[in-house]
Amino acid sequence: MRRLYRSQSNKRLGGVLGGIAQYFGVDPSVVRLVFIILLVVTSIFPMALIYGAAYLLIPEEKGGVRDDD
Repeated sequence: MRRLYRSQSNKRLGGVLGGIAQYFGVDPSVVRLVFIILLVVTSIFPMALIYGAAYLLIPEEKGGVRDDD
C-alpha cells in the first residue's frame, strides 16, 4: 500500500512537493513548476495556505525510509 509522505531526500522547502512527486511517480520538477504556476494564478495566498496545511498534515519520511505499517 502506497502512502503519502513528505520527502526527506527530495526537498527544497518542506518536502511536500517532493513527496507528492514520489507518490504519483512523476518528476519533482514538474510538480514544482505546476505549483508555482498555480501559486501565481491564484494570487499566492490560497496555494500557500494549502502548502502549509499539507506540511502539517502529511507525515515525514523517517530517515529517507517510508514507515509502512
